[in-house]
Amino acid sequence: MKLIAQSENIEDFLDSDFIYVDKTEYIYNLTKNFKRVFFSRPRRFGKSLTLNTIGTLFEKGVDPYFKGTWIYDKWDQDKYPVLHLSFLEYSKTDIDEFKEMFSLSISDFAKTLGYDDVVTSRNPNRAVIELFNVLNKDDRQIVILIDEYDCQLTANINNPPLYDEFRNCLRDFYAVLKGKKQIKFMAVTGVTRLKDVSIFSVGSDIQDLSYENDYSTMIGFTRAEIKKFYIDYLKQGISYEKEKSADAVSDDEIDELLDRIATNYDGFSFDEFYKNKVFSTYSVNIFLQSIYRKKCMDFGDYWYSVGGLPSILMKYMESHNLNIESLLSSEIAIPYNDFVNPTSLIDINENVLMCQTGYLTLKSVIDRNDDVILGIANREVRTALFSLIGLRLFKKNVSPYDSDRKYILELGTADDIIKLFNEVLAALSYDKYPVNDEPVLRALLQVYLLGKEHDVRVEQHNSKGRSDIIVNFPERRVVLELKYTDKTSEEQKKLEEAEHQIIEKGYGLENLGDRELIQIACVFNGEKSKRQITMYKNIEKA
Repeated sequence: MKLIAQSENIEDFLDSDFIYVDKTEYIYNLTKNFKRVFFSRPRRFGKSLTLNTIGTLFEKGVDPYFKGTWIYDKWDQDKYPVLHLSFLEYSKTDIDEFKEMFSLSISDFAKTLGYDDVVTSRNPNRAVIELFNVLNKDDRQIVILIDEYDCQLTANINNPPLYDEFRNCLRDFYAVLKGKKQIKFMAVTGVTRLKDVSIFSVGSDIQDLSYENDYSTMIGFTRAEIKKFYIDYLKQGISYEKEKSADAVSDDEIDELLDRIATNYDGFSFDEFYKNKVFSTYSVNIFLQSIYRKKCMDFGDYWYSVGGLPSILMKYMESHNLNIESLLSSEIAIPYNDFVNPTSLIDINENVLMCQTGYLTLKSVIDRNDDVILGIANREVRTALFSLIGLRLFKKNVSPYDSDRKYILELGTADDIIKLFNEVLAALSYDKYPVNDEPVLRALLQVYLLGKEHDVRVEQHNSKGRSDIIVNFPERRVVLELKYTDKTSEEQKKLEEAEHQIIEKGYGLENLGDRELIQIACVFNGEKSKRQITMYKNIEKA
């Protein structure tokens, strides 16, 4: 089988005979229909490979790197020099060093074109003017590709003065690019879409394609693409799991595996009409590679291991408290203008930021007359999100396992379970996230459980009411009915209320099957000297 690449250089796919998921039709249409484009995507989705593919086509043409792809016999562009800038390579902490490194990149590029000692300025906007002036004299055009344009901005979300310096520098640079005939084609990528950079200002000639329907699957894998390009890996995984030959694997078995892959890694939408969805390229690639290496199927949380702690979110959370209860909702409504026109990272809507970094995704059409709905894309991202929030909520990690590495909720006693929850509650950062009522208590415990990959249901409906927390395992279901008080004198009464609700409303009995049912009534005392579950009762079956 061909190997799966993690390279951002299209040339490696030919040199190493890697699988290439053919996106060249999109790139052909992109370069035919637009002169200057921008698109945002979360980390590890393939932005850099997309830019590299565009650059290779313009600079080297289709031979030999694009044999067998859609574009091979259709690309008719002349060759052009490509100025490829990645802001990841430049300083994020020193504006003067950033300007110098940026300008030197322009100067070095000019030298490759034979223009020695032409670009001498150490201000990027002046340096690119010097380059354009000499290009204009010779009637030459270039292609400009800019990767991670917002890197310096996201790094300084908690440093407004330095943020402003980088923003002003970028404004000046993009202002110089506007309308220049020396640019044959230009593409810019980043994680965020910010109106305080002139790339998106009124009058900008750069087309923002971040949520354009026609290009919504240009970055990321579709289900059909996975089935077409990775069919050998899918068959191999099924053959290991079902102990049969790969040749004996049926289409139904392949579709069932694709359903499981989708549950874990699909669901991202970058489509204004909310029609198209894509899988995380990084997660799918690593999952399929693990089949080859481990000879089994392991649905791991691969995206979190690389993209789970983006500096932008960690820095944002240093100075902002996330609205945890809203993140626990299946649907989060965002005003249209907040979503489409975020002005600055300093005051961006937190849920828009979560969407731009990949923790939330589009769940509705984008309609100027209505709110935009956001939600979590898949199981992997849900776990990553609540693991991230857990780092903010809890002062230390509390293991969900006992000494034998078995889940306490799955195999422990009611005493063990309450002991675990009290350890979790003791680890809370109460100064940032105080527990003042039952909904907050429920949300915090839910964050912990989701971050540990438990199958958690909150306020699960049955015909008689809604239970607070249900945790499902293959052979056990744990039901918690929570009550809050800050008065010791009320604890017994609250416990009796919780017990009565469990018994009267039959929490946890719906679709139980042959699983063991553990029903626990418990009372949390929020008084400052306690802050723990002080009373609880395991409800015995009648």
